[in-house]
Amino acid sequence: MSDKAEVNPMALFQLFNEIGIIEQLSRTIMEARLPKGLIAPHFGVLNHLIRVADGRTLVELARAFQVPKTSMTHTVAGLSKHGLVMVRPNPNDGRSKCVWITDEGRALRDRVITDLTPEFQELLDGFDVERLFAILPVLTDLRVFLDEHRNAEAPRDREFRTQA
Repeated sequence: MSDKAEVNPMALFQLFNEIGIIEQLSRTIMEARLPKGLIAPHFGVLNHLIRVADGRTLVELARAFQVPKTSMTHTVAGLSKHGLVMVRPNPNDGRSKCVWITDEGRALRDRVITDLTPEFQELLDGFDVERLFAILPVLTDLRVFLDEHRNAEAPRDREFRTQA
């Protein structure tokens, strides 16, 4: 597949469809390990704050997850209710707030990953580990490419309209 012009759009769709299905299946496994009241988007924010650095504004988080600010506000409120993040005034701009992960949030993220050990072991027992880890650099490169080429503006809240 050296000639990019020859790539069938359906082949690319199939690739992203497989990635989407894998995400859905893995999300279901992970959500079974989360405490009651938490879902994958909550875990995603905790993981992001650890991976990238906490102290992010709600707008920065909404852009990172490509969701409306109202959705991110709701997600962060759920995390705050469980004591997993703290929302404090932005030290650089008093008009906005920043999200900081708590020790409880860090511990929960680490515990969920540890609790996935049986599922990870089942995967390692039933799948060729060398093939599995061989795709990691390609997936990382794909993520970086997509991240660099996404829309700079966060999606707006959508209104549902009926056509006349």
